[in-house]
Amino acid sequence: MLLVSILLRYDIATVTRMVYPAQGSLGEKMRFHHSPQISEITSTSGERVKEGKMQTKKSSPVQSLTFDTGSIARKAHRVMVTDDISNSELQDPKGYDEKMLANYVPVYVMLPLEVISVDNVFEDQAKLEKQLKELRAAGVDGVMVDVWWGIVESKGPEQYAWNAYRSLFQLIQKCDLKIQAIMSFHQCGGNIGDAVNIPLPKWILDIGERNPDIFYTNRSGNRDKEYLTLGVDHEPLFKGRTAIQIYSHYMKSFRENMSDFLEAGQIIDIEVGLGPAGELRYSSYQASQGWVFPGIGEFQCYDKYLKAEFKEAATIAGHPEWELPDDAGEYNDKPESTEFFKSNGTYMSEKGKFFLTWYSNKLLIHGDEILDEANQAFLGCRVKLAAKVSGIHWWYKTENHAAELTAGYYNLNERDDYRPIARMLARHHAILNFTCLEMRNDEQITIAKSGPQELVQQVLSAGWRENIKVAGENALPRYDAAAYNQIILNARPNGVNGDGHPNLRMYGLTYLRLSDALMKQNNLKLFKSFVRKMHADQDYCPDFSKYNHEIVLLERSKSKFSTEAILDATKPMMPFPWSKETDMPVGGAGLLADLVNLIKSLFENK
Repeated sequence: MLLVSILLRYDIATVTRMVYPAQGSLGEKMRFHHSPQISEITSTSGERVKEGKMQTKKSSPVQSLTFDTGSIARKAHRVMVTDDISNSELQDPKGYDEKMLANYVPVYVMLPLEVISVDNVFEDQAKLEKQLKELRAAGVDGVMVDVWWGIVESKGPEQYAWNAYRSLFQLIQKCDLKIQAIMSFHQCGGNIGDAVNIPLPKWILDIGERNPDIFYTNRSGNRDKEYLTLGVDHEPLFKGRTAIQIYSHYMKSFRENMSDFLEAGQIIDIEVGLGPAGELRYSSYQASQGWVFPGIGEFQCYDKYLKAEFKEAATIAGHPEWELPDDAGEYNDKPESTEFFKSNGTYMSEKGKFFLTWYSNKLLIHGDEILDEANQAFLGCRVKLAAKVSGIHWWYKTENHAAELTAGYYNLNERDDYRPIARMLARHHAILNFTCLEMRNDEQITIAKSGPQELVQQVLSAGWRENIKVAGENALPRYDAAAYNQIILNARPNGVNGDGHPNLRMYGLTYLRLSDALMKQNNLKLFKSFVRKMHADQDYCPDFSKYNHEIVLLERSKSKFSTEAILDATKPMMPFPWSKETDMPVGGAGLLADLVNLIKSLFENK
């Protein structure tokens, strides 16, 4: 009777909002779910795009597009994968359909944030081993691990302690899982619901006590200690080293101490932390600063180093009178309540455009320089580099894109800021890792003017257009079919190809995150089905070559990009077309199945 009552009163979007209210903040804890809070991370991606085979519509660059999923070939495949397969010609002795295996998207799972304690101890190994074996039995390809700077180099400059992580990696290796390692140069903690606190190394914080300008700073002078400001990238303030030198030495030490895992092919991705939550962005929307979704956030360039750099840039441009914005509002403002973001506001003026170009370019250069160091550190290893871009979907459906702008993404309807990032990543042979893959527009509160679906289309399309691999993750813990099906759709936007490689395919998906809630019987059962669908209904495949994921020796970064090349990449282009729904859904297709799974998740995890 409960199910019938809900069906009569609510549509799927309404029920989803009941279970997952206010899904905007990337660090926001979900009601009814008691699991470790998130920190951003991941890696992996897709092949070259055959644009000639796609259908496009004339519209704005961010308009949602559709794709015809009703082809005869697709229908034939749908029958094949949902019915029992008795034709032995379709399967090889290992249980693989070689053509379908080309649609395989590997799935990784993020380990708990505190898997290595703040005291650098690998605790509760027996519990983790049991969970890892269950993940392996579910078909999971590997796990992602935060390798915290604040833990490893906590005792002093270049005093690295890797033993706990080596023990962890040995256990993961024993459980036959691959490793995605994150160089986590940010603090863990500070977001809503965070139960884990891993600060930056104490010797760094001590320097910050004497010189607080080493941290990102807003217009009011409030400091955020989650990540060093990019203004000190080249300042020798840290016992004679610059911030970039610190990151470089850390990565080189990791390679030296984990060489056996690298040589064995156990570590397949190195995701390089480039900002707060490990993402290439400014710390514009920190809960520790009082930010609440869907606030626009604040610019973070008022430390003395970035202030001086802006003044120098403005003077060279012939405008020494220009100052940093003083009219952009506060963390929880709406765009129209500020002079900067309102219609025809400062952001549209010559001064505003100059500032936003400078602000976003500083972020791009920051990522480029650290990835260059990462490339040198891991040169010759059989491993891929990766970097994460934040899924800032709130205010996406406004002209000003205010939340993206304060985070450093100068992205407007008439200007693309994600393709320049993709072009920069291409220079370093790096994967673009994006988040919020599970989100749908109809799950968001109306006031936020969110567009997660269009944002995902834009960013993934940017990566594919630059011929780089694109990977992703969910932003919030979800255990329901509706979320899984949206992820599967984004992983293969035009569905599977029964004859071989799909037109579009993500390189991989990292699920957030391993927790007691995920390991509950019904949640794990549905998750296992999700993994199977990501694998295109194929068994776990350890042979990367069978699904075109060979990992080659990392080559040296290409030549630096020119200003003209970056400007060219800002020209907006139509995103590639997306199907309306995935052709390989979990939990059955349709409203009834989604509702059943949502209700199960609600009652089992409250």
